[in-house]
Amino acid sequence: MSDHSDQAGDAAARSMMDNLYWWGIPSLFRAAITDNPADLDIALVGVPHSTGNGTTERDQHLGPRAVRHVSANMRRAHMRYGFYPLETGRIGDIGDVPLPEANNNEACIKAITSFFRQIDAAGARPVSIGGDHSITGGILRAISGPDSRLTNGGKVALLHLDAHTDTFESLDHFLGAKDSAAHWASYLVHEGHVDASHSLQIGLRGNTRRLNWLEPSHRLGYEVITMEDYRQMAFQDVVAKIRAVIGDMPVYITFDLDCLDPTVAPAVSNIEPGVAGFGIDEAIRLVQAVKGLNVIGGDVVCLMPTKDSPNNITAMVAASVAYEILSQIAWFQSLE
Repeated sequence: MSDHSDQAGDAAARSMMDNLYWWGIPSLFRAAITDNPADLDIALVGVPHSTGNGTTERDQHLGPRAVRHVSANMRRAHMRYGFYPLETGRIGDIGDVPLPEANNNEACIKAITSFFRQIDAAGARPVSIGGDHSITGGILRAISGPDSRLTNGGKVALLHLDAHTDTFESLDHFLGAKDSAAHWASYLVHEGHVDASHSLQIGLRGNTRRLNWLEPSHRLGYEVITMEDYRQMAFQDVVAKIRAVIGDMPVYITFDLDCLDPTVAPAVSNIEPGVAGFGIDEAIRLVQAVKGLNVIGGDVVCLMPTKDSPNNITAMVAASVAYEILSQIAWFQSLE
């Protein structure tokens, strides 16, 4: 009896310590560290890349380190779903994508694709922390489309939460970056990785440079729900639209932190202060709209740690969103 009590006490103490961000070796959500995706059902990945944004906002490569620093706080039960996501299946942190040519965007995107092909081949589902939004292009070139194991050779549906469309087609580059953070949502459709007719872009807002800013997204086939549209819809209708558009497609969630209001996430690379963005509760519920669907992965992008508040609030928000994406995957896998 005493031995059993001692073991229970030890487990409780370890659980308590695992939630303290300042204790131990930082990994994403205090998950085990491994370099072999074949050992995992869900692979947690850092993608420290910031040359796809094409601007002076180059500190997004510090995002994975910042989220690892605080993410132990998210090693918790999922109260809405009533389960422990991080105790469901094999979940591990496989480190960062090596990017030795960090100042060469196109070389980095190729390196990202190569790294994620190993994850796809292993059958692990990735949850990634960026990095700027160009990383999504490199990731989905690996885990969706003709050679993908995770989509069985098919295209993927996108749940894309963002203040911006990222379907820039006026030029073939953005300040010199071709596979840029402004282009990925366009070229992935043209290349056959994303099925735009089953994909949604939600939360788009701001005073844009052109009045026809949504035209490329509409032409590509995306279902677009601007922030103005969202505010005029009942939330249950938004959820119904998400599930109807995605249908039974495999789905990938890409979450740009600038879809959030600046009061919620101040440290983002392309802040849109003129129109209110999502609150954190709204954003989390939108991610939860895909509960039970075949979520093959997701990413959280555009964190600028050097602009964060002293309490690291934007990094903590990023960790919360990544935890929610992970929870959708873990929930789906628990149903299989």
